[in-house]
Amino acid sequence: MFTTLAIRTRKITAGVIAAAALGGTLLAAAPAAPAAPAAHSADQPVAAPPPGRPYGAVVATTGVVERVFPTTDSAPKGLLKYRTQVPLRCKARAQDVSGNPVWYLLRERNTWVAAKYVENTGNVPVCRTVDRNSLDEPAVQGRKEQQPKKTPA
Repeated sequence: MFTTLAIRTRKITAGVIAAAALGGTLLAAAPAAPAAPAAHSADQPVAAPPPGRPYGAVVATTGVVERVFPTTDSAPKGLLKYRTQVPLRCKARAQDVSGNPVWYLLRERNTWVAAKYVENTGNVPVCRTVDRNSLDEPAVQGRKEQQPKKTPA
């Protein structure tokens, strides 16, 4: 009986050592490859990737109104539904909406939404100016503002 137990122990030990050596060799020989994307069937919708950063997601279950200017007095231009993800260009302090004075300018639509109803991801830069004639680029820190040229009278 002792002989049978000793033989079994040697076989198990040899098997464990061989498996460890083989596994270590395979891991060293072939680097880990990225997992292949799963094939999608026609029945499963493919989720769209989120827009570039920074972006926001609508958190109001009733949606949020897009406006021409950052105030509720401004004309509505559209409605973003709950959980819609939109790219944000910059933010500005304007009319207070339920305790939140921040508004986001959308990157692709040139419309404003109240930050009260949008959760942002990433750092949203501050808009330099907000006026009727120009929808500006985000302010760049450390850059001097250009003074308007004076014309002789």
